[in-house]
Amino acid sequence: MKICVFGAGYVGLVAAACFAESGNSVITVDVDQAKIEGLKQGIIPIYEPGLKELVLRNQAEGRLSFTTDVEAAVKGSLINFIAVGTPPGEDGSADLQYVLAVGRSIGQHMQGYKIIVDKSTVPVGTADKVRAAVQEELDQRKVAYEFDVVSNPEFLKEGAAIDDFMKPDRVVIGTDNVRTAEIMKELYEPFMRKHNRMIVMDIRSAEMTKYAANAMLATRISFMNQIAGLCELMNADVAAVREGIGSDSRIGFDFLFPGPGYGGSCFPKDVKALIRTADECGYEMLLLKSVEEVNELQKQVLARKVLHLLGDPAAVKPLAGRTIACWGLSFKPRTDDMREAPSLTIIEELLANGAQVRAHDPEAMKEARKVLGDRITYSHNQYEILTGADALVIITDWNEYRNPDFERIMSELKDPLIIDGRNLYKPDRMRVAGFRYMPLGRNGSGISSGGK
Repeated sequence: MKICVFGAGYVGLVAAACFAESGNSVITVDVDQAKIEGLKQGIIPIYEPGLKELVLRNQAEGRLSFTTDVEAAVKGSLINFIAVGTPPGEDGSADLQYVLAVGRSIGQHMQGYKIIVDKSTVPVGTADKVRAAVQEELDQRKVAYEFDVVSNPEFLKEGAAIDDFMKPDRVVIGTDNVRTAEIMKELYEPFMRKHNRMIVMDIRSAEMTKYAANAMLATRISFMNQIAGLCELMNADVAAVREGIGSDSRIGFDFLFPGPGYGGSCFPKDVKALIRTADECGYEMLLLKSVEEVNELQKQVLARKVLHLLGDPAAVKPLAGRTIACWGLSFKPRTDDMREAPSLTIIEELLANGAQVRAHDPEAMKEARKVLGDRITYSHNQYEILTGADALVIITDWNEYRNPDFERIMSELKDPLIIDGRNLYKPDRMRVAGFRYMPLGRNGSGISSGGK
């Protein structure tokens, strides 16, 4: 099939490369000339395992191309995917200006039947707005071309997006047109060889499915972070609790790891957008408002532990003269995404209290520097930042941090204090080795996410 993907960002680029890999002819359109020129030269603007190889192979074999020429892309494709950003507005609602701008562009240039697919995460009712935007352009042109608008939400995990797309646990297609549904099924059939979990539903239900899924996962994370906080106060072990409840087939283990809070491009903005959508309907999402509040509190927990253990309560800047080493900056491993990353809140709090901060991350330091600038020290060597530091704070659970050289950590740190926001190590072993080891929900320190 001939496909056009609007947006060469995370979702658009992954979708374009994967559709091309299954034999389709794919044009990727973006208004960012520099990004498009970079992609033509094999420069991938985001880090995602396996993506570069996929892009380069399909580009070399002529199935994947990049352009800023909207007119040519629309005219040359049957299916037009909208995969542009929907950043949160000041009130938390999704900003649809880019989605609707693409809809208008399609209406301006289409010369025949088109399937227009909302791949971006958009609020319920967006398909109606896209349909209206396209129709308005057709009316102005005084032409009558048939088109269908489809909701096809993405369920990609950063760090595993290629596998998620190529081997999806489900594909949701929202349409009220049987013919369009069959075309979409045909498009996704190569990814459904092991199991056919194609779910066709009405458009509004498809739009809601994406938000509901992310809100549920965010709720599980905040729930487990609150349980971790209570475990600390009660001297219980959150790892044992997780094993106990995760073994229940109705619950399962996924998204029950305590940590410094969720971040990234999806959960924070999608929870906010769903709350805002409910507010507009006069319905108060009490549970999700609490989920969001818990997450904001959780982002402060690691910094509060540092203040409690190393701060001088009598000083204006309690951490003045202290050096804190941080392992991990991205909101999760296997990505360079710094959007809503807990590390930003943690580091800002440490800096505000007078600490000097050094940081290492395998992929995200370039992105982190765009936000934090030169207010912290960066190093490509995870051990170099430990020399003379008062504590090591583990923020992101990269594999590089799971089995480090503990003897070297001990020799480099001024004080063998590790504050572990990801619970990577066995507390008993760490303490036998001579570390002051402070994980989440396991040490009975009383510094939990339950307070404000």
